[in-house]
Amino acid sequence: MQIKIVGLHAPNAPRLQALLGAGHEVQGLDRFPETGDIAADVVISNSITADEAARLRCRLVHVPGAGAEQIALAALPAGTPVCNVHGHEVPIAEFTLHAILEHSLQLWKYPARLDAEAWAQSYAARPQHDEAHGKTLAILGFGHIGQEIARRARAFGMHVIAITRSGKAQAPELAHETVAVADLDAALPRVQHLVVCCPLDDSTRGLIGRRQLALLPAGALLVNVARAEVVDEEALYDALHTQRLGRAVLDVWYQYPQKGQAPVDPSRWPLHALPNVRATPHISAITPALLDRRYAFMAANVQKLAQGEPLANVIHAGN
Repeated sequence: MQIKIVGLHAPNAPRLQALLGAGHEVQGLDRFPETGDIAADVVISNSITADEAARLRCRLVHVPGAGAEQIALAALPAGTPVCNVHGHEVPIAEFTLHAILEHSLQLWKYPARLDAEAWAQSYAARPQHDEAHGKTLAILGFGHIGQEIARRARAFGMHVIAITRSGKAQAPELAHETVAVADLDAALPRVQHLVVCCPLDDSTRGLIGRRQLALLPAGALLVNVARAEVVDEEALYDALHTQRLGRAVLDVWYQYPQKGQAPVDPSRWPLHALPNVRATPHISAITPALLDRRYAFMAANVQKLAQGEPLANVIHAGN
């Protein structure tokens, strides 16, 4: 079978080739060709435009991650299924709990060096820090990531509210409460930590806006490990700039660098420059173990396709 990995994941072509072995040809491409048919048995990419999608001639499109909002699903030829892959929930959950603990402990308040000169003064003026224990954590989106976060948060004695579209959770035992998105505003005033880990679509774009941010208690923490646009960009900046929102840990952004284009800031507002923002470059999931899990899953799906078996994680049937 011929497999093409296009875009950011192209350097991982040798990894997939090693997993599949003989009988499969894996090619890495920086970008899709500008014209003509794009022929392969499997195309792996996290971004496919409508024009590119219409020119695909393949048996399977595989997204090398969970989010498919950059895949022009409606433009794919009929009969082209699309699968995604998870495996990122463990490192993202660890990243999120670190963000919560960092916000609680506030270790940046302490001297960088505890030498003789700083010791006496810092010991006498030791600031109090907070605890995660007993605090309320709302998790917007309770899929793979949200559930892993909840498991760890409960171990720290936090009160977990799962926020889902329906008001029902797939793993209700992991949450103390489950709240429907329609009732989000009523829950926010008692939430000290809000984690955004839901998919981006028309119903979630801007879901956390000026009103929702104002409903959070003063000093609250927002962690976004989903897609930036779930949180209104200008409203987030205003809430942080005025310190109405205590702190934000942002791993996803509103603008991303593109090859051949001028450098851009991660936001149209200087979020990254605010002292109460921890800005990270979309790294919460990136670990060697993540890539091992994801490529093993995609290799297994390629083998299923070759053998005529049902595919796993089909998110678009292509009918």
